[in-house]
Amino acid sequence: MRPHLLILLSLAALFLAPARALAAVEACELPPRYGVERTAASLVQVACREYRQWYRPFIDNEGRVIALALSEGDRTRLEDGVTPTWQQVARYWRESGTLGQMGAMPGASSCMLTPGDRYYDSDCRAFLLDHPWSAAFISWVALRAGVPNFAASPRHMDYIAHAYRDPARSPYRYADPFAEKPAPGDLLCFLRGNDSGRGAAGLRAGLAGTGPLPTQSHCEVVVAANPGGDRTLYSIGGNVLNSVVMRMLPLDRTGRLERGLASVPEGITMSQGEYEDMLANACGPLRPEACNFNRRDWAVLLKLRRPPAFSSGAL
Repeated sequence: MRPHLLILLSLAALFLAPARALAAVEACELPPRYGVERTAASLVQVACREYRQWYRPFIDNEGRVIALALSEGDRTRLEDGVTPTWQQVARYWRESGTLGQMGAMPGASSCMLTPGDRYYDSDCRAFLLDHPWSAAFISWVALRAGVPNFAASPRHMDYIAHAYRDPARSPYRYADPFAEKPAPGDLLCFLRGNDSGRGAAGLRAGLAGTGPLPTQSHCEVVVAANPGGDRTLYSIGGNVLNSVVMRMLPLDRTGRLERGLASVPEGITMSQGEYEDMLANACGPLRPEACNFNRRDWAVLLKLRRPPAFSSGAL
């Protein structure tokens, strides 16, 4: 073979090898990674099982919604062919123990009852549509997976605060979402709604009592991080677009979350009005490329501890 052809083929191999390594994977079909702790593997298993039940909708690593099939209030059955989606959402509330904390809310008591009565079923479905259930989903997954000392709550901020304020007894260690590498079993969280734009510093200030405490947040279970060197994080959350959805997030070369995913650039402080103006101008029919469901106010990474790392005392 001519030398220049050999050189060209060698260069082509160098360029093609990373492309193969970066090919998309079915994160929920991967065997547990060597060394993944048992609780983490159980979290991944439970979250992935629910993801399959909802017909595997996902947000790709460019922030585009793909294959959304079911919604929280539907009578359409899950993949098991038996359970209507609204009844599964009611189950997340009921079996996580978070529904009891919502007992004063209209319709909550109806979700405690066995489905079958037209009036109570409609009342329960109205409750499900009116109240975010992403924290109930996380609580249900954590309890099913046997996470010790997990502070089940209808509010993500409760177990975020538990990790920050009581690190000795929380199953999670509070960490910066852009400074540490995510791993299976971790929870990745962002601030939403009126709390968007406060960032990791604003959340820490609120938890420390030196600033207002954010109340609107969202967390997802990390099910895979950089498998096969694909530089992608895979997480699963409930009440994402009213469904159970997998999200694919780009990682940098070190395996950490890409800083470009932050909805507010690091080191820039904005008023709420300025932040809302930025969002309004960034995404629309004239700029579809700016519409990215992965650009969120990522504020904390809750790192799952190995069981001996925290106390097993009662909460």
